[in-house]
Amino acid sequence: MRQAGRYMAEYRALRERYSLLDICRTPDLATEVTLQPVRRIEVDAAILFSDLLLPLEPLGLPFDFIKGEGPQIERPIASPGDIDRLTLFEPRESLSHVLDAIRQIQVELAGRVPLIGFAGAPFTLASYAIEGGHSNNFAKTKALMYGHPEAWHRLCDTLSSVVADYLVAQVEAGVDCIQVFDSWVGSLNRADYREFALPHTQKLFAAVGTRVPTIHFGTGTAMLFDELREAGGDVIGVDWRIPIDEAWERIGSDRGVQGNLDPTLLLGPTRRMLEQAEDVLARVGGRPGHIFNLGHGILPSTSVEQVQLLAQFVHHATRRTGT
Repeated sequence: MRQAGRYMAEYRALRERYSLLDICRTPDLATEVTLQPVRRIEVDAAILFSDLLLPLEPLGLPFDFIKGEGPQIERPIASPGDIDRLTLFEPRESLSHVLDAIRQIQVELAGRVPLIGFAGAPFTLASYAIEGGHSNNFAKTKALMYGHPEAWHRLCDTLSSVVADYLVAQVEAGVDCIQVFDSWVGSLNRADYREFALPHTQKLFAAVGTRVPTIHFGTGTAMLFDELREAGGDVIGVDWRIPIDEAWERIGSDRGVQGNLDPTLLLGPTRRMLEQAEDVLARVGGRPGHIFNLGHGILPSTSVEQVQLLAQFVHHATRRTGT
């Protein structure tokens, strides 16, 4: 999950002076924000500070972040004709600032922890591009998907081509692992996932291949584990809606799993948070291949102290059991 954010005072101080996009586009700032949690929290990896939507602007879909509302696409896709006007680009040129940040972060990390790069999966990026921002029901996305399936596949093929190249460029720049975020794919049923999302996500994982380990993340995906596994990823993300041992059984023992503490537990009593973390660890039983994590991102109102306590607890518990 994204580690840096509004729950950290040092991040909020930077945001008083710079917009989120300013930070993403400035390697010095992206490096600083990436390193903030590494300095404060006992994490096992750093996560590149960037944003899923960065590839949209060079495609011809400029956007900004509206305070209190999140991302907003200036001219959302509303018809097949809008898809035809998208422009392919070279990520090593148009997103060179991200790659420069990766190189700079690796110099600063000096091998202390690995660096995770990431990008958005085609379905999630397409949903943002069509809805114009966040959505509760993805009505516009599904209307285009069902009503103009050929145009939908053109859109996702364009997105998968660009994002696949972008991920390879991140690996070339020095990330140690790649995470593909399909944050909204839980809105699809199994048949629709297979028809409209799976082949395009497969393209991303095929492009990265075995260059670095890969993580496949989504939320609300308990009914899609077979499909997510088929789409790709050495590790499959599991959210808090299903016990992690049940999820791993369905995913298969030849894949790792990531998860799956409910992030709202960090807002409650410390004792309950740690009891639930202990339950996650008990369910995986020390099997290799488990990455302890939250089932989604850290919420802005979370205290840094709670995050620190959680990380320390997990490390102590797993060292005690030799896992």
